[in-house]
Amino acid sequence: MYFSRVRLAVLISAALLAPSVYAAHVHHSTANGQTSTSHKLSQRHRARRVRGQQAIDPERVTQIQGALIREHYLPGPANGKWDATTIAAMQKYQADHGWQTKLMPDSRALKNLGLGPDYSGAINAQGANFSPPPAAGGAASTSQNAGFAEASGVKQ
Repeated sequence: MYFSRVRLAVLISAALLAPSVYAAHVHHSTANGQTSTSHKLSQRHRARRVRGQQAIDPERVTQIQGALIREHYLPGPANGKWDATTIAAMQKYQADHGWQTKLMPDSRALKNLGLGPDYSGAINAQGANFSPPPAAGGAASTSQNAGFAEASGVKQ
């Protein structure tokens, strides 16, 4: 009976100490003499993959700056750099229109500045009309109704 209690105590203490042994930090020396700390269990998760757009293309920045200058939100010539002045002008433009100002730039703001997507190079763009659709709620014209009637074989 005494040996079973001792054995049980040893097993419990080993179970409690085992996670801390496996979670110990290992210090690695790098080529430049610095040490880095890593976790033994997380070595397979070494580097996170960077996702999404990291910076705005200078040509696109120049387009945005030109539109902000045209709308009198940005003074001076466009320089192609996403600097503090450009960020402040974009935030002011977006705030004036009731859009978010934390993320840059808002897609609605770009469309409103005339910098929306360009569909001219699309496969079916030849002769296409990209104008906005007519206002909703209006009745169909008589020429449209006649076209539907002819297609269904019904005479009016």
